[in-house]
Amino acid sequence: MLNPVNWAKKIGHATVDRIWRLGFAARFFFAILIYSGTSFRRLHLTIREIFFSGVLSLLIILVSGLFVGLVLGLQGYETLQRYGSTEALGTLVALSLTRELGPVLAALLFASRAGSSVTAEIGLMKATEQIKAMDMMAVNPIARVVAPRFWGGVIAMPFLAAMFSAMGIFGGWLIGVVFIGVDDGAFWSQMQASVDFRYDIWNGVIKSFVFGVAVSLIAVFEGYDSAPTAEGVSRAITRTVVTSALTILALDFVLTSFMFRGTS
Repeated sequence: MLNPVNWAKKIGHATVDRIWRLGFAARFFFAILIYSGTSFRRLHLTIREIFFSGVLSLLIILVSGLFVGLVLGLQGYETLQRYGSTEALGTLVALSLTRELGPVLAALLFASRAGSSVTAEIGLMKATEQIKAMDMMAVNPIARVVAPRFWGGVIAMPFLAAMFSAMGIFGGWLIGVVFIGVDDGAFWSQMQASVDFRYDIWNGVIKSFVFGVAVSLIAVFEGYDSAPTAEGVSRAITRTVVTSALTILALDFVLTSFMFRGTS
């Protein structure tokens, strides 16, 4: 028979643990901001992490963006054809990518590829006691290890989202104009007339920046807070991917609600 007291204790311990981790994550974030100046003075560290998080993620971003654009072009053409509006295919593809799919899917791919790698790298440094060695040598690990990786992801994320959207639009043009036969001039003119820089493109940039901050913070925090064992590092990587995905989707809903309210 289940003991209600034991269940209450388990729920209480789990709640306290979650609140404690949330508070520690907030302190950790402020520590990153405080020591960011020290990391930026060694600019080569941040540039190296931009290359690791951004450039090395380009292949999966571009290929995924191309196929998403191809699918959008096919699905959009089939839908618009029913209403005789196939010339609006460029508008459909561009708005879908710049507003939603570009920032969200690019962030999910970024979390899976770069976020998990950052967590594994910091977790392994902790497991092999490199973090403790830095403390003993009076080297701040947050300034030397964490902050460059955090800012590398934050800076790289908007560029990756922009490239994802651009490649997706190219994929929509390729399938719609080249293979299906939609008028080339109508495709681009309708897109240029319908896509607004402030409400569509700029809002997508804001989303990608927020996603970059969230994913990078989760990745470095989980790596820094992981248990110094192989199992602990593997669990931290899993938490990074799962938490990042849920956070991206939740933030997308919140940001979209505010952005649509602002345009209404």
